[in-house]
Amino acid sequence: MKMLLFLATLAAAPVLIGAAPMGAGAEQRRSDQMSAFEGRKTGRLLSVREIEARVRPTMGDAQYLGFDYDSGSAIYTLKYLRNGTVIWVDVDGRTGQIVGRTGR
Repeated sequence: MKMLLFLATLAAAPVLIGAAPMGAGAEQRRSDQMSAFEGRKTGRLLSVREIEARVRPTMGDAQYLGFDYDSGSAIYTLKYLRNGTVIWVDVDGRTGQIVGRTGR
């Protein structure tokens, strides 16, 4: 009986401590994707392919790994790898201008 009570308490722990439900990050990514789609459709945002084409020439021999999009700031973050170092390039999705960069 004690074991059953322990397991029930353990199962309820995330609810009791207010933990975020699994998939909350997935919901945000989905929202960001929809925002990017709408922005592109209405002409407010450049496509990720246009963003990539503008940034790629500045990256030399770095390997392109992919991107993320933040709908709150309309920033695309492109991820590159060069000599074991990750390089993050932030690009304004409205103008295509590079607004930040980490790594070399």
